[in-house]
Amino acid sequence: MGIRLPSMIHNVKHIIKGKSLHCRNQPDVPKGHVAIYVGEMQRKRFVVPISYLSHPSFQDLLNRAEEEFGFNPPMGCLTIPCREEAFINLASRLHASS
Repeated sequence: MGIRLPSMIHNVKHIIKGKSLHCRNQPDVPKGHVAIYVGEMQRKRFVVPISYLSHPSFQDLLNRAEEEFGFNPPMGCLTIPCREEAFINLASRLHASS
């Protein structure tokens, strides 16, 4: 199974540019970053660099989100259905490698 980077980036942009004003008008999200809700049951908000979206491990999470939520995420924003600890671990590794 190949990685569909252009399609995935388009899908993320579609979600971010969606109808939800709650997600689009967030003054605490710096330019070049995106707010993401993470969690299986309770969701916590994280702000990460957009560059993370192109990393293969992050793309796996985006695939899971697409499979679970399609284009209608429950928070109205980009939502990743994984354990918070797993996401923090991945984000830490990506931050250390940048």
